[in-house]
Amino acid sequence: MSGQTSFKTEHVIIVVMDGARYQETFGDSLRRYIPYLNRLKHQGVLYTNFQNNGPTFTNAGHASILTGNYQCIKNNGSQLPKKPNLFQYYQREKGIDKTKTWIVSSKGKLEMLANAKDRKWWNRYMPMTYCGVKGQSVVYEGDNQNYEKVKEVISAFHPRLMLVNFLEADARGHNGNWEGYVGGIKNIDFLINELWNYVQNDPVMKDKTTVIITNDHGRHNDGRRSGFKEHGDHCSGCKHIFLMGLGPDFKSGEIVEKEAGLIDISATIAHLLEFQMPTSKGRVLTEMFK
Repeated sequence: MSGQTSFKTEHVIIVVMDGARYQETFGDSLRRYIPYLNRLKHQGVLYTNFQNNGPTFTNAGHASILTGNYQCIKNNGSQLPKKPNLFQYYQREKGIDKTKTWIVSSKGKLEMLANAKDRKWWNRYMPMTYCGVKGQSVVYEGDNQNYEKVKEVISAFHPRLMLVNFLEADARGHNGNWEGYVGGIKNIDFLINELWNYVQNDPVMKDKTTVIITNDHGRHNDGRRSGFKEHGDHCSGCKHIFLMGLGPDFKSGEIVEKEAGLIDISATIAHLLEFQMPTSKGRVLTEMFK
């Protein structure tokens, strides 16, 4: 990484492919279910030893991404993260309008990510949200519908910081439907490629946007408990996920085998957008940068 203190990136989008095991993504030598991501990796940095070292559930995984802290948290959306999140620190330090920070999620229960339990931060500097069916913070909305909302938000607001959740791999996996599960991965793979192309064709965000793609958790290894149907322990299937970074300040065609984890995402984004996030316990992934 060079000694530069200013980056080309002005917009960051975090995309979470919810609940896909590494063995169905980059752990599959044929990359059968992620053909688009397999091509996109040549434009960015891929971490092949990326881990969720905290609770391997949806809400906890997403909270780890946004706060830089692993924590036990209820998985039904009723409990707030303990620490402030990326959006809150970014809004406070930069003084930007909340319409420039967004959470758009197929899962309604992820509305809780916008806030923090900490009394100094509770109900302050919160991002805009659209979570679940018609943004009403209930149940689940399909990923294709969710992607349409993502495009609407980008077109209308050109967010500086955004998190997008796509749920279909996780939801269909819980149904025990193998074809549905891998089909969900394939559809999310397609939507991520569509999103990358959409951003690169937007005159405001083109060449100024970094997209960070990861999972919140994996799923049980085959032969362990209910296998791909569930998740939530510390088996390698639940913990081992991937991270890919695409953007003007990252290297191209770089494969990183060094271990990194979900809590490192917040520190890296804070570094990239040049604001302080003192409660994050993650490290800046300096090896990603040019």
